Amino acid sequence: MNNTLTAISKTTASSIRTAVFPVAGMGTRFLPATKATAKEMMPIVDKPLIQYAVEEALEAGCDRLVFISGRGKRAIADHFDVAFELEHELECRGKEQLLDEVRNIVPRGVSTVFLRQPYPLGLGHAVLMARDIVGEHPFAVLLVDDLILSRKPVLAQMIEQYTRYHAAILAVQRVPDEETNKYGVIQCKSWEKQIYQVSGIVEKPIPYDAPSNLGVVGRYILPAKIFEYLEDLPAGSGGEIQLTDGIAALLHERQVLGYEFEGRRFDCGDKLGYLQATIEFGLRHAGVGKSFAEYLHHLATSGICSYVADDRRTMPFQGRKNKTRAA
Repeated sequence: MNNTLTAISKTTASSIRTAVFPVAGMGTRFLPATKATAKEMMPIVDKPLIQYAVEEALEAGCDRLVFISGRGKRAIADHFDVAFELEHELECRGKEQLLDEVRNIVPRGVSTVFLRQPYPLGLGHAVLMARDIVGEHPFAVLLVDDLILSRKPVLAQMIEQYTRYHAAILAVQRVPDEETNKYGVIQCKSWEKQIYQVSGIVEKPIPYDAPSNLGVVGRYILPAKIFEYLEDLPAGSGGEIQLTDGIAALLHERQVLGYEFEGRRFDCGDKLGYLQATIEFGLRHAGVGKSFAEYLHHLATSGICSYVADDRRTMPFQGRKNKTRAA
């Protein structure tokens, strides 16, 4: 994080000051890499995935960060804590740029709160845990798996809309019809450019039953009223409390808007999405972007795609699955 970001986070007047990060998931889609490492700490180039979401919140003017973590997530708290020994070592070695980056992971004036979700009770339960910290104010929820590349941070775009409409805002994007069963999907009517008036929301509908092709992705601005509905919700499938159900209940009392944001989203909870994000952000990296682009160009012109899949000698050792082979 650079000094510019530090200045922005201190001076931006935002009506949304608290950002909630539900990070208690087990990351099973990335096993065995996530057996002993939080999936949110997996790097995209040289920063862990969660840091991108935190930087987005800071650039949008949030100065209170609430992390809802779980077992095996201590590395997240350590990452956003002060590392005296590391800072001293960098200072002694004269590595001023690295020292500045480490010190500004959480700029001065920004507070962090860590709460532990004891059981995997769903996204709605994780958000509900932040109730005492949030109080009666509107707040943001950011799902770390959704990494979004945009000129202006998506949360900052959404806060602009909130300031205008003073309504709950859901980030939405058009999804392929056959993939509606991966998202919460809104029933809506177009209101203004990029703005939809939400009349219903369905969690992971099959394509035939989906009310639209506008799926909700991991950015929300919600009123504190949502906590009352989440508290009263019965546990659903798997004993989980779904945030989508809370929003559906909120619709009976409050206006909820869908905002079709500007930017390109990468689903970093998925292996392919994670690899795509690594390439896109790697190409834009000030230090290695040019060299990385040349390397990828060399691979493409050398026909790498045609021989990697066929030549098993180039694949890493997979372990012995069969000790004996039938004759």
